[in-house]
Amino acid sequence: MAMIPSPRGPLTQGRLLDSLTWLRVGGPADYLFQPADLEDLQDFLRQLPSDVAVFPMGVGSNLIVRDGGLRAVVIRLGRGFNGTSIDGNRVTAGAAALDAHVARKAADAGVDLTFLRTIPGSIGGAVRMNAGCYGSYMADVLVSATIVTRDGEVQDLTASDLNFRYRQSNLPAGAVLVEAVMEGPSAPADELHARMDAQLKKRDETQPTKDRSAGSTFRNPAGFSSTGRADDTHDLKAWKVIDDAGMRGARRGGAQMSEKHPNFLINTGDATAADLEGLGEDVRKKVYETSGITLEWEIMRVGDPLKE
Repeated sequence: MAMIPSPRGPLTQGRLLDSLTWLRVGGPADYLFQPADLEDLQDFLRQLPSDVAVFPMGVGSNLIVRDGGLRAVVIRLGRGFNGTSIDGNRVTAGAAALDAHVARKAADAGVDLTFLRTIPGSIGGAVRMNAGCYGSYMADVLVSATIVTRDGEVQDLTASDLNFRYRQSNLPAGAVLVEAVMEGPSAPADELHARMDAQLKKRDETQPTKDRSAGSTFRNPAGFSSTGRADDTHDLKAWKVIDDAGMRGARRGGAQMSEKHPNFLINTGDATAADLEGLGEDVRKKVYETSGITLEWEIMRVGDPLKE
């Protein structure tokens, strides 16, 4: 067994990850590390044997951890990595800052980052996944991102370094994103807050926000998000091809495709990760059979299945 450093922040061996994901599933990580501060994170990564895998984890909003758990040190940032500061039109946010909180603070200062308001998760995940909605993406606003590399060095990356694509970016293997600088256009604070209120209302009307889900399950086949505009077309949206395949409300064990929005995979109460991932694969198979379209997962799935 590799020698694991002794950091100042909490380090827990065999920590179950189910309580740390929105879908409430997931087996144990080899270790869960919650760094006390940037220096603690740097020191830990620098001393961690190079053959030990590292998995940075946000708030688990877009994630299925399989039932057998993760053979890695899971790094989860908390206090000390969740601050937000604003200078003019530039917003600097820690990777653990919630997207919704950053959107609200920016709006208070008259900076338009309203697209972040309805995105579940934290800024680190938003950068990693090039999160977006209503026609705006993280790629449109990111100035730079600060990472700690696998060998403990701090680096600043530009948007071009990250090579943003639809729901993807390039981060060095094992790197932990700790901060992002964004720049948004100016607008009156009351207008920005009114827009976010309208977006929340629309979301609650169309999505199963009271159910245990992980946001959109599959990418839209056309390669873009719903914009939320009245003139938005839905011909090649994931929810439409799932619905056309007859998979709205489909079930496997404790997992279900939402009746309200069929591109939302929900845990009805006692689902395993295998139920959720298996149902997703059932949907992909059925959609392919009925339309010839191969849906791509938007939810990240990691870890090992439970051994028989």
